[in-house]
Amino acid sequence: MGMTLTEKIIARASGRSAVTPGENVWVNVDVLMTHDVCGPGTIGVFKREFGADAKVWDNEKIVLIPDHYIFTADERANRNVDILREFAQEQHIKYFYDITDRADFKANPDYKGVCHIALAQEGHTRPGEVLFGTDSHTCNAGAFGQFATGIGNTDAAFILGTGKLLIKVPATMRFVLDGEMPDYLLAKDLILQIIGDITVAGANYRTMEFAGEAVQHMTMEERMTLCNMAIEAGGKNGVVAPDETTFEYVRARTDKPFEAMYTDADATFYSDRRYDVSQLEPVVAKPHSPDNRALARECSDVKIDRVYIGSCTGGKITDFINAARILKGKQVKVPTYIVPATQKVYEDLFTYKYEGETLSEILLAAGCIEPAAPSCAACLGGPKDTFGRMNEAEVCVSTTNRNFPGRMGNKQAQIYLASPYTAAASALTGYVTDPREFL
Repeated sequence: MGMTLTEKIIARASGRSAVTPGENVWVNVDVLMTHDVCGPGTIGVFKREFGADAKVWDNEKIVLIPDHYIFTADERANRNVDILREFAQEQHIKYFYDITDRADFKANPDYKGVCHIALAQEGHTRPGEVLFGTDSHTCNAGAFGQFATGIGNTDAAFILGTGKLLIKVPATMRFVLDGEMPDYLLAKDLILQIIGDITVAGANYRTMEFAGEAVQHMTMEERMTLCNMAIEAGGKNGVVAPDETTFEYVRARTDKPFEAMYTDADATFYSDRRYDVSQLEPVVAKPHSPDNRALARECSDVKIDRVYIGSCTGGKITDFINAARILKGKQVKVPTYIVPATQKVYEDLFTYKYEGETLSEILLAAGCIEPAAPSCAACLGGPKDTFGRMNEAEVCVSTTNRNFPGRMGNKQAQIYLASPYTAAASALTGYVTDPREFL
């Protein structure tokens, strides 16, 4: 009996020749990531259970990334980063990407930015491996053909001490995206379409495997967008089979060996859905749920107060290239926030040229707010002085991943999730706008 890609990775990590969905198995962990929100809690449980002087299982397989509640005057938020820093020094953690403050982040080569994109850019995401992170969007890394999922502080503390975790093997739902992507669609449209079809509980504790011609032609960053939002359907993980695009990206960032794995032809799927992407239209997720889907053109009467382009889902360099494609030579009608996911993306905004101009020149000429210091910023609301935090009853079109009440700040605010194309088009009109009007 054949196995899916996820089942094969789990089998390898558990030292078994085969696993089946529903089985509980111990897996050996390749990488554990934690950040400033969950790291202190994880460290606290680790010290309580393993002892105040206990050593971590492997100080080269742990990645610590402050990124959520940073660049703030909030004392408790800053204390969280201090706890990470102290732990990194005490345990000689090799990969601690420290942060100083907003004023001099550009001068700090240690700082990387939002954990999920930083993990990829720093070569920590490799095919065939098992990556756990104390953040639900850790499934982002499944784009690299690995098993990557979010866990709680207690599980993470257990991994800190042992390098192992007991997990249940998830069944795999396959989504085959066939056909040629129309010029006006992006990966964000596809994943919002899927979540709208299956609902936010439609993939509970299951793998979402993305395959097909449209996926094969995607960049690594667009594949990350698909996998990043698997959790919004309740998925345990999202995954894309590795190929030359994957290998090229990974080899440029790490020389660590890896073993690519693939779904067997006779593998069993929990479900198998097919889409012809050429027949799809730009979509949004209306407040207050990622599955509250509507066609962008159906929401053209929704007046908006701002646009937010950023986060692990929508703050990668390709996301800003796509936004610039629509904004070039035009003027935004509402405040438009630009929040690069990482320091590298921030730097690229000032060097990458689109039709002869840098992205920052295009975005600033269009009237966007100057690019912010890379962080999760308003995507997770955060302390009162968080950049871009939503105010009462504001309506926002955002490239982020969640639109629950209070997610981006005020509970009365209304968030429409959208692709960078749709977000940029909406910025130009002041209403939710189908990007085909500008493409």
